[in-house]
Amino acid sequence: MENCLNEAIKTVSAKLKYIRTSPSLLSRSYSLTPLASHTKPRNPFSSTLLNEFVNFCYRGDLPRAMKAMAAMERHGIYADSVTYSELIKCCLARNAVEQGKLVHKHVFSNGYQPKTFLINILIGMYVKFKLLQEAQALFDQMPERNVVSWTTMISAYANARLSGKALEFFVLMFREGVLPNMFTFSSVLRACNELVNLRQLHCGIIKVGLESDVFVRSALIDVYSKLDKLKDAICVFNEMETKDLVVWNSIIGGLAQNSDGDEALNQFKRMKRAGFIADQATLTSVLRACTGLALLEVGRQVHVHVLKFDVDLILNNALLDLYCKTGSLEDAKSVFERMVHRDVISWSTMIAGLAQNGFSREALKFFDLMKASGMKPNYITILGVLFACSHAGPVDDGWYHFQSMKRLYRIDPGREHYGCILDLLGRAGKLDEAVNLVQEMECEPDAVTWRTLLGACRVHRNVDLAIYAAKQVIKLDPEDAGTYVLLSNIYANSQRWEDVSEIRRAMRDKGITKEPGCSWIEVNKQIHAFILGDTAHPKINEINRRLNQLIHKLMGMGYVPDTNFVLQDLEGEQRDDSLRYHSEKLAIVFGLMSLSRGSAIRIRKNLRICGDCHTFAKLVAKMECQLVVIRDPIRYHHFQNGVCSCGDYW
Repeated sequence: MENCLNEAIKTVSAKLKYIRTSPSLLSRSYSLTPLASHTKPRNPFSSTLLNEFVNFCYRGDLPRAMKAMAAMERHGIYADSVTYSELIKCCLARNAVEQGKLVHKHVFSNGYQPKTFLINILIGMYVKFKLLQEAQALFDQMPERNVVSWTTMISAYANARLSGKALEFFVLMFREGVLPNMFTFSSVLRACNELVNLRQLHCGIIKVGLESDVFVRSALIDVYSKLDKLKDAICVFNEMETKDLVVWNSIIGGLAQNSDGDEALNQFKRMKRAGFIADQATLTSVLRACTGLALLEVGRQVHVHVLKFDVDLILNNALLDLYCKTGSLEDAKSVFERMVHRDVISWSTMIAGLAQNGFSREALKFFDLMKASGMKPNYITILGVLFACSHAGPVDDGWYHFQSMKRLYRIDPGREHYGCILDLLGRAGKLDEAVNLVQEMECEPDAVTWRTLLGACRVHRNVDLAIYAAKQVIKLDPEDAGTYVLLSNIYANSQRWEDVSEIRRAMRDKGITKEPGCSWIEVNKQIHAFILGDTAHPKINEINRRLNQLIHKLMGMGYVPDTNFVLQDLEGEQRDDSLRYHSEKLAIVFGLMSLSRGSAIRIRKNLRICGDCHTFAKLVAKMECQLVVIRDPIRYHHFQNGVCSCGDYW
């Protein structure tokens, strides 16, 4: 395919050069011919029948139009291509597949040969009906194909994710001597799954002089972003002198999609300063960026703009996702209740959001409401339900939903579903059943699966099984520093010092160091970041002083630092000090200093919260009478009145 693309691009460059330099071609005049001919009626009856047919088509009266068309066919009467295109629009609007096929049959009846324009319309009809075989068959029968014919098929295969077929048609198009336009390139770019093909097409676009076209630029940005080549996407964006909303949306969407939320928001600000008004696509990407950064207050500002498009389903689903993933479930419920239309994504977002935030029983109630509404669950819905069961429901309920997903909904369980059941069994202390489930999994267990089992072993202090699970994790993910530390501590607690030395030596030899914990908190629409032992924050001295005072108070309430997650070869006082300045503790104290009493302290963290910080957050929430929400990669923790929504199991 790579060589074929090169050949095709060279061909089009040569053809364009020939066209530009050939006087005979440049001076040649072309006559405009009708789009289609039709048999002229020879008597008043025929004229009346044809006029009725035309009127029915333009009025969208499909049943009468089809009857008139049948009568016309019997009398050998045909309308013009534009009228048939109106009839085809009618069929598409009503999803009338059989009637569309009858139109196709009619325009080829009695030896009538429709013009290329009408055949292209028919091909487009089959594509929109998702009947690619019929579209391909009609395309193959065409005596003459133009750029619209080829582009329609290339776009159809690209949209159907048949990338190889789309690229193949692109090459065949050149071989037949048809030159691509901006729509052809926009379509074929979407079929690029490999960087080498994208680079070749980009070169071809430059050679034919279409690099400044808005649609082509937008497609290039989209595909570079999809292939995780953000620098190339930004380069394409910056090269464009005059930008329009389509291109702005592409770069903002690409950045948000690739978890570069900061830059996505920066580009959004630039777009507004340039005088462009955000549309649904812009706002959806901006909300995604806010969700990734856990920027609740900024997201609420964006919500104000969303109100203009209040019935937009995609935007409302993005809002639901934002509020669920920032732990603001009251806002999520408010959006959900106001939604005029809900789809499976809306329900799944609410169910998963409630479950991940620790409101499992409410999540299961939402699942019952979803089923009662007639909405069929999908893969993600069941995942949310199982997550809820693993935190609140009895083991029997979790097993029921797990076993019924294939029987009732024809959804094959994936690793994530198995992980939820493992979590459920681990929470219940059924470690033998958990091991059996791992061995019986239809898919191969990965590092996440073994980490789930390892977590259960840690809670229930099953040392032998924990060691086995940890070794499986390290085998599958040799760079997982957290598992090395946990395994080292398990050995240390069991007085197996030679094994401790071996683990530490392996870490040194492989250059494995534990990723530093980092926590982010939003205050006055600004993000403040903290890392372990931070000294960079301008208020760090005051934060440390307040933290030490707070820990002193908590120790009076019985708080004892939990050193289980610190390497055990440190001396006791060193272990306490390394725990004292964990990033989430610094962020919590900064929140207490900066936010008004009664405001929720919302923190995002890059690593799973450790046991000591979990205890610390519970006690602070109780002592300060304040809600603390911490979002880590595993789940959300709502600390209030001395308890956590996770039930102390994470």
